[in-house]
Amino acid sequence: MARRTRPRLRLCLCVVATCAVVALPDQPCEDLLSGLLPDSAFSASSILSPGHAPQFAQLNQRDGAGGWSPSDGDSAPWLQLDLGERVRITAVSTQGRYGSPEWMQRYQLLCSDSGTNWRRYQRDDNLWEFIGNANSDGVVRHDLAQPLVTRFLRLAPSAAPHDRRIGLRIALHGCTYESDVIHFDGRSSLALRFPQKSVRSLKDVLRLRFKAMGADGTLLHGEGHQGDRLTLELRQGRLHLHVSLGSSQFLVGDGHTEVTVGNLLDDLHWHAISLHRHGRSLNLSLDRHAHHLRTNGDFEHLDLDYQLMFGGILSPGKTGSSKKSFHGCLESVHYNGINVLDLVQRGKPSIHVIGNMTFGCTEPRLSPVTFPASGAWLGLPASPGNDWFWVELQFRAWDSNGLLLLAPGHNFGTGMELRLVDGTVWANVTQHHKDGLLLNTGSGLGNGQWHTVEVLLRRNFASLMVDGDEPSSVHSMSSLEITTGDVVYLGGCPPAVGSCWALGPTFLGCLRSVQLNHQLAGLGLLGNGSGVQRDMCSIVDRCFPNYCEHGGQCSQTWNSFSCHCQGTGYSGQTCHDPVYERSCEAYKHAGRTSRPYLIDVDGSGPLAPVPVYCNMTEDGVWTELAHNGSHRDIEVHGSSREQPFTAYFSYGASAAQLAALLTAAQSCQQILIYRCRHSRLLNTPGGLPFAWWVGRGGERQLYWGGSPPGVQRCACGLRRNCTSPYHQCNCDSDSEDWQQDDGLLSYKEHLPVMQLVAMDTNRPSSMARISLGPLRCHGDRVFWNAALFTSRSAYLLYPSLRGETSFDVAFYFKTSAPGGIFLESLGLHSFLRLQLTSPWEVTFSFDLGNGPVEVRVRCPHPLTDNHWHSVRAERNLREAWLRVDTLPHRVVPAPPHGHTRLLLSSQLFVGASASGQDGFLGCLRSLTLNGAALDLEGRAKVTAGVHPGCTGHCSSYGSLCRNGGLCMERYDGYACDCKHTPYDGPFCTREVGAFFEAGTWVRFSLPALHSTTSPPQPRVLLEGQEELPAQPGQMAGLGDESWGLPDEDGSNIKVWRTGGSLEESISFSFSTKRAPSVLIYVTTRVGSNIAIVLQTNGSLQVRYQLGGPDEGLVVGSGGRSLADGQPHAVNITRSYSQLFLQLDHYPTTRHHFPAGSSLTLPPPTAIYLGQVEDSLAVDTAVRDLGRAGFSGCLSRVQFGHAAPLKAALRTPHAPGVTVHGRLLLSSCGAFPMTVPPLSTTRSPWTANPGADGSVGMPAGQPASSGGSADSAFVGAKEAT
Repeated sequence: MARRTRPRLRLCLCVVATCAVVALPDQPCEDLLSGLLPDSAFSASSILSPGHAPQFAQLNQRDGAGGWSPSDGDSAPWLQLDLGERVRITAVSTQGRYGSPEWMQRYQLLCSDSGTNWRRYQRDDNLWEFIGNANSDGVVRHDLAQPLVTRFLRLAPSAAPHDRRIGLRIALHGCTYESDVIHFDGRSSLALRFPQKSVRSLKDVLRLRFKAMGADGTLLHGEGHQGDRLTLELRQGRLHLHVSLGSSQFLVGDGHTEVTVGNLLDDLHWHAISLHRHGRSLNLSLDRHAHHLRTNGDFEHLDLDYQLMFGGILSPGKTGSSKKSFHGCLESVHYNGINVLDLVQRGKPSIHVIGNMTFGCTEPRLSPVTFPASGAWLGLPASPGNDWFWVELQFRAWDSNGLLLLAPGHNFGTGMELRLVDGTVWANVTQHHKDGLLLNTGSGLGNGQWHTVEVLLRRNFASLMVDGDEPSSVHSMSSLEITTGDVVYLGGCPPAVGSCWALGPTFLGCLRSVQLNHQLAGLGLLGNGSGVQRDMCSIVDRCFPNYCEHGGQCSQTWNSFSCHCQGTGYSGQTCHDPVYERSCEAYKHAGRTSRPYLIDVDGSGPLAPVPVYCNMTEDGVWTELAHNGSHRDIEVHGSSREQPFTAYFSYGASAAQLAALLTAAQSCQQILIYRCRHSRLLNTPGGLPFAWWVGRGGERQLYWGGSPPGVQRCACGLRRNCTSPYHQCNCDSDSEDWQQDDGLLSYKEHLPVMQLVAMDTNRPSSMARISLGPLRCHGDRVFWNAALFTSRSAYLLYPSLRGETSFDVAFYFKTSAPGGIFLESLGLHSFLRLQLTSPWEVTFSFDLGNGPVEVRVRCPHPLTDNHWHSVRAERNLREAWLRVDTLPHRVVPAPPHGHTRLLLSSQLFVGASASGQDGFLGCLRSLTLNGAALDLEGRAKVTAGVHPGCTGHCSSYGSLCRNGGLCMERYDGYACDCKHTPYDGPFCTREVGAFFEAGTWVRFSLPALHSTTSPPQPRVLLEGQEELPAQPGQMAGLGDESWGLPDEDGSNIKVWRTGGSLEESISFSFSTKRAPSVLIYVTTRVGSNIAIVLQTNGSLQVRYQLGGPDEGLVVGSGGRSLADGQPHAVNITRSYSQLFLQLDHYPTTRHHFPAGSSLTLPPPTAIYLGQVEDSLAVDTAVRDLGRAGFSGCLSRVQFGHAAPLKAALRTPHAPGVTVHGRLLLSSCGAFPMTVPPLSTTRSPWTANPGADGSVGMPAGQPASSGGSADSAFVGAKEAT
């Protein structure tokens, strides 16, 4: 077309062919739109009788039969209103049929401006179903959250009362609608020319609505000579925004910004765009879905030259934008306050037009058909008897498999099946008694886009083509006997035609523009079918917006979407559930040992996991975060005030992650060391400092390690022991000798150190070395944060829960009360509640506005046992689930239609209902909502009936303390006391061992136990009672009257009973390459003894001497030498006349003392390890075996409740402990046990990082499985 300076405008009486959802009007919009409509404006799918005709469906009307009712055989009824012109509908009111038991319970709305290509009303990105009536006379009104602009409205009842007909009367409320609309034919465009030939803007506001008839095309484009650009274009049905605020040769990187939003925008429906820019801040909204971003580059102004183009680009220039012009309609185009289409209508000179444009909106007369469920089909009449066959159709689908078309042959002639298989189109041509033909082409066609398929069959030729690409064709050597039948099936086939069911799934998607032998089929009117939706394409993009969280990838089918979470650190239906624990304290609670881990500091919140090192110590758990300067000194030379030296520290975590980690910790610290020679530090007293550091808040800090904030001094200045009494730092003395200022920085608000500046190393011989340790944090303010509820009417209040599309709640509780509400929040038509409904059951219930949903977990044991129990509940767009302890999840799938957002307006009530009833009595701990921790203790301090903190943790977690360790209650948790065991570590699982040189020995005097805190009373065998031998690592008791054990009332009884002991237990592990030697020797007050030795051949021998020389027992382990350098575990238990010996993993052997032997071991006086001192009177055989001394490793030595080797390794030694020679601490090749977790609520999917949350493991290495704490295998890797 020739270019014209004024638009050529043709006035046409066309209508916009799709209804639209628009924003609420500024003025009241409450007129009765349906009250004055003529009878001809009402139509319906069917009528029961003339008295039930659609014109009788006016609200409150009693004429005819009192309303509209469809025929009994109508499986998809609808009532339609023609409003005469486009109007804005804000509300719909319905009634049942007057004087009858007939109404509808639910319904959907459909809209169109042409009477074809209908669109279902959506809300919350879901097909919306309205609640109807409960009787025939009551009026139910629904105000539309998003008003509709349409001419035609259909109401489709989806449910009626049981065994009753549908009855309906209706009224529509709203007002008139006016707008400017213009149509682009794919070759036309218009330009808004600037008066000054260019425009420079800091702010831009653009609003427009478009309806696309093609998948590609430019909506808007402007550019400037400095590289500025603003473009909106469609590519494959998606909206692309390109923004560049200019480029410069001095800029690093590209200033171009591209955003892609939406999908399926070529659906012949209206879509709204709103763009707001202020400097580099940009908000883009598409159909109410907002995207907020900052543009790349450093510039803030947009400089455009000459004009802003709409619908195409007159001169594409150097930009990379799509050169294809827009085919479709634009409505209500406003740019920076200018009504562009109004200028077009009035023929203003600032508008330049190319091509022909028309006011209004014309579109192709298409009648799509939707196949919404498996088994839907449509049969079209065909011309029988032809000797050739040609078909062309368009389809769009998300599923990659399904039948598109089936053309049975006439009288066994050639038939053809057109099918989508794994995203590829296959044409299967079958012949009676002959080989068939198989053609395929295309790929990835289940992507939701429209695709065109063409098939041609002739006597010796078959061709298949997709989207106009190179066809797949076959020339047959034998002729194809083509005789077409009288019907063609689309999407599926009736049950009587079984071939399409046997070969694969039916089609789920949309078909349109079906041509059979060059004749367009009227899909909206012709043919018989089942389950199809005519005159509409109901495809929905369930991945826009993307509800997969934390970077999860969304994929979809016709009915649902799924999220692929691999590599995100999250799991679940929407990638909402964190794979990793939120703290090192939680890893310790799960029984993990010290190693690197990933922690998710905000749980399901937006922050990504952070790599840390969890240091599990006896004193607590430390979280260590290393930086890029860890484990090395930074040397500083040549710095001055004019040229300062600056070190920057990176911790592998964002500022938000650091803040969350520090906030959750009870305390944090970081050691800072400044070593100096002729280099001043803070220039005290009162001078301008030569060094400072900057924390995460960005503020300069002038205090050093060991000093409090706000004081310009070092640690020695506080202690008053600096090198120079005139300075507050050692380095400020400016000495030529090396000095050092160090200490801990512990003010959390300033940590960690992000920068460090030094400026005094430019003088001769001056030098400084700076060392900064890792950030170390202790304690968990979330995991042990608890409150005790003592009144049923008491509750804690928190701000309203924000979790419209997804939320999760997690906590621990313990109680003895039979029930109570954990938490509750209310909305106008919704609620959320978690409740202990019985001693065995927890209920998670909510209502989104379309009816309550309940998820129940029933436990096999009572939950009211005063032990801690974990609860976790989640609701997302796919499902709702509840889990209690380690029981399986209980899941309730989300319905396919209806409400999807949980809108709560009240505060969150914790501990009782919003009315203060059904309160919970007991303890709640570690309560988190969407990953955010709620401070229970802080609120409890100011709330009556609620007390901060809870005790009794050992009742639930005491089993984590292994090998005889005692669980000790703490206000903020628990700790394992290992002092009466031969183990160390947070769970008493790390064996204590030592290496003995030849001649080294240890004496442990048993009276030294008297001053220690005694362990709990062991189990004692009664007279005549037998007990199976102890398993490896288990230790039989010494009796209830031995070694200061407490009575039941807690008081200590005598140290040793008069008659001695009738049972003992000894366990230890050793490794050596030398024999003979003495391993353990026990002396008593009256000459009896126990000796455990290695004989000359390396075999183990146990020598029990009770009473006289003939009243003992000597037991050997056989001839196998144990002096092989390998660790060996020994467990010895005596009970009366029986002695049980277990060596390593071999079966336990039982031995008996000679008849008549004394069975009482006199009170022991000392235990010797490694050798017996020369002054002691010892049996000659034992003396000879131990003369050379023991050389090797001993570990986890225990005699009864005494741990002599552990006592010998303590500094200083306890009273009664003597060490002769060098005794070196050693693990003896043993690996710490891994304590199995009490509960595992999630299972990470990744093998590297470790499956237990750890990092740094080789890929494929198994995670810790948690071995039995009773195992005595020493040196074997039980669980890693």
